[in-house]
Amino acid sequence: MMTIKQRATIRTALRLVAAVVITLIFVFPMYWLFMISFKTPEEIYSFPPKWYPGQIHFANYAVLFKDGDAKTVWNSLVVAGSSTIIAMFLGTICAYSIARFRTGGEHLANWIISQRMIPPIAVVFPIFLLFVWLHLVDTYIGVIILYTAFNLPYVIWMMRGYILDIPKALEESALVDGCTRWQVIWKVVFPMCRAGLFATAIFTFVFAWNDFLFALVLTRSEATTYTVQITHFFGGQSNFWAKISAMSVLGTLPIFIAVAFMQRYLVRGISLGAVKG
Repeated sequence: MMTIKQRATIRTALRLVAAVVITLIFVFPMYWLFMISFKTPEEIYSFPPKWYPGQIHFANYAVLFKDGDAKTVWNSLVVAGSSTIIAMFLGTICAYSIARFRTGGEHLANWIISQRMIPPIAVVFPIFLLFVWLHLVDTYIGVIILYTAFNLPYVIWMMRGYILDIPKALEESALVDGCTRWQVIWKVVFPMCRAGLFATAIFTFVFAWNDFLFALVLTRSEATTYTVQITHFFGGQSNFWAKISAMSVLGTLPIFIAVAFMQRYLVRGISLGAVKG
């Protein structure tokens, strides 16, 4: 008969094995995509498949820059980064007003977040007609405005929850000491909810970075994002797997770098009471 300690050890070992297997299942597609980006065409289509390239080749990446395809990654960085900065600034100010002054009543925040639940496919065609009339199709400004508008509800909802967790007494003390309301926001609110700011900013950036539908409809060549450009490598007769994998790696790097550098803020931000009613 096994003792309680032995049973606990076996359960722990089984959980560890299950965790490793699940991790490998999820990580393998990323590993395979990364390896393909360094393979030659012969290695990509070889059978049996080669698990890693015989030699590291950067030709697939060089072709992207030579053909101008890599510019779409820069386009994504511009529109996603700009819309995130604007949405964070406007959304935080709106969230502060709702949290501290009950602007719009008790249910305004619920109404705002409900706008984020609208399916993009339901509004993309009217937005396209509006952008054609305003001459904003295939422009940075048009895409940035749209991404900002669609990310604002999320930013307002999240930041409202973080601000509600900040004691009012701290702000009142700053006001008594002579600070203006803007100084209170800058010197008290922002530092107190810094983790929430970074966490919200990262998710907002990811939402804009991964968008496909709006970019597909509203861009043509000048402001095309990398998510749209990847679809150009799929053809009726064959697929350019080398370009697909290399572009996917380039498109993943900014997100990976952002999360890696902001990891401690991201973990703290998620653990805070961001959905407080």
